[in-house]
Amino acid sequence: MSGVLQRYEALLAAGELRADADQRQAAVLLDRLVCAVNAPARVGFVSRLLGREAPAPRGLYLWGGVGRGKSMLMDLAFAAVTIPAKRRVHFHEFMLEVHERLRIERLREGGDPIPPVAAAIAAEARLLAFDEMVINNSADAMILSRLFAQLLERGVTVITTSNRPPRDLYKHGLNRELFLPFIDLIERELDVAALNGPTDYRLERLGGFPTWYVPNGVEATVALSRAFFRLTDYPPEDAAHVPSEDIPVQGGRTLRVPKALKGVAVFSFKRLCGEARGAPDYLAVARRYHSVIIVGIPKLGPENRNEAARFVTLVDALYENKVKLLAAADAAPPDLYTKGDGAFEFERTVSRLMEMQSADYLAQGHGEA
Repeated sequence: MSGVLQRYEALLAAGELRADADQRQAAVLLDRLVCAVNAPARVGFVSRLLGREAPAPRGLYLWGGVGRGKSMLMDLAFAAVTIPAKRRVHFHEFMLEVHERLRIERLREGGDPIPPVAAAIAAEARLLAFDEMVINNSADAMILSRLFAQLLERGVTVITTSNRPPRDLYKHGLNRELFLPFIDLIERELDVAALNGPTDYRLERLGGFPTWYVPNGVEATVALSRAFFRLTDYPPEDAAHVPSEDIPVQGGRTLRVPKALKGVAVFSFKRLCGEARGAPDYLAVARRYHSVIIVGIPKLGPENRNEAARFVTLVDALYENKVKLLAAADAAPPDLYTKGDGAFEFERTVSRLMEMQSADYLAQGHGEA
């Protein structure tokens, strides 16, 4: 079964999905896109003489609320693409990579670095699939229009997901008028499809279950394992084979994520806060994963003040990026750090941890400002 629509309808027939008109329309558009990408490129004789690329098949911008199936549909499309020159990447990771390529190009050649960087990216992939396009800084906003225009001109097809419609990207951002050509480019060159059906499937999969388990131990671990499998569809009997991955951290480092799948990461507290880490590590995690599971959170106090300080920084990063936090701890948030130096400052973290368990917080989209 090769078509996106066929795969989608097979999932419906198997009872793994419910009928959703927005999802089906997006599947139709993705099916058409995949067929065009898989077809051999045809370039006319004159275009070949002039060194022109074949026009890229029209891309797709999928937007909608959290849990509406955007990533699931992009998974189906990416799997159905048969050309080897394809790449799926989190948008934040891609932009970190772009900035590093631009920096190297400036050092090497001087002049305008965007054309050679766009040429290099286009030579590596005819299809780029981005998870969670969100623009939070002016540095990204300044280069996106020119970079993507050149990628499209060089025959690259783009699929991207976002929680926001194109017109709301970088809303109220600094010098936003310089970003508007990128929005115009998206609306002109990509099909735009909304997935705003009535069901938040991700929130439904959590099924009203708690997100904070006390105490640490077998029962909490089993409960969090079930939550992981509800969020990822990974078979529980194969728990030992959940993949790990290394994610880039600003500054040229990488961070090993022990278990990661479909936007869900699993860490031990010791791995995440017991080692020398800082805000760049936690921002990398928060921007890449929509849900983070942490096990083994101990009671905190002056005796482990360094771990407590890192945990505060971690919670801030997760909260600011609207990441879902599921955890096993030796105490409920109000009882994690109750006395000693630092207890007063920890109260803000307690407040955030309590809010992060609320239905309103859980219903927010990843990365929403």
